[in-house]
Amino acid sequence: MRLPMILDTDPGIDDAVALAAALFAPQCDLKLITTVAGNVSLEKTTRNALQLLNFWHADIPLAQGAATPLLRPLYSAADVHGESGMDGYEFIEHQRQPLAIPAFQAMRDVLLASPEPVTLVTIGPLTNIALLLTHYPECQFNIRRLVMMGGSAGRGNFTPNAEFNIAIDPEAAARVFTSGLEIVMCGLDVTNRATLTPEYLAALPALNNTGKMLHALFSHYRSGSMATGLRMHDLCAIAWLARPELFTLKSCFVAVETQGQYTTGTTVVDIEGKLGLPPNAQVALDIDVDGFRHWVAEVLALAP
Repeated sequence: MRLPMILDTDPGIDDAVALAAALFAPQCDLKLITTVAGNVSLEKTTRNALQLLNFWHADIPLAQGAATPLLRPLYSAADVHGESGMDGYEFIEHQRQPLAIPAFQAMRDVLLASPEPVTLVTIGPLTNIALLLTHYPECQFNIRRLVMMGGSAGRGNFTPNAEFNIAIDPEAAARVFTSGLEIVMCGLDVTNRATLTPEYLAALPALNNTGKMLHALFSHYRSGSMATGLRMHDLCAIAWLARPELFTLKSCFVAVETQGQYTTGTTVVDIEGKLGLPPNAQVALDIDVDGFRHWVAEVLALAP
């Protein structure tokens, strides 16, 4: 059975790999793509997502979302992903345009029109989801669950304790974690281990056109070094949808710190139940790395 899903993304180079998996994994039925500012500005994330859809000749509607976090200025990761967010490959010109409505409204339309519950998959800051829940709470009944790449039960990659997607808009993340949605959190505990080997990366250009494009992007990702492999953070959210048995989850209470001087954006994951509060998320704490790599090879081989 294919799972109807909405992908909220901020491409970003590892987002490009996740989008490929969302398009070509047999388990996924991608109904809508929404963009958000994060890795780079909203204008650039939207352009990048449209370029990818055109590259794959994919007829998936795309809606542009929030240009800034709910309450904070935007801090982008252009130093990681390149100035455009997807430096390294020359995409051809196209005439594709986003929908004329904002992302949270496009999400509402898909959710209310769907005959079965839809999974929300988020691989960027959670701004669009917070706006959806605030403006259209009546949609929540038709959200099967939210599967997110974000957060950490341990250390961070943006501050000592905070992961990038959560730290960019902690107020939005706090809104989502208190929403009552079923949440699967694929944070740094697993995504730091979800690597592709140097040998596999080197073989990508011979795989297909998608492999050539991704290899070109990877040559500009994190200073272009593939000698020790690359972490596929965002891809983990799609991997959980397609192959949940690869992950070890634990039901936990998760809170998002929004006011700490040094800890803003931290996901406080109560693994041992010390706070005595009911769980509000299933947190991925371990991953079958070999199984993940095998799945990635399977999925990318299905792409053109």
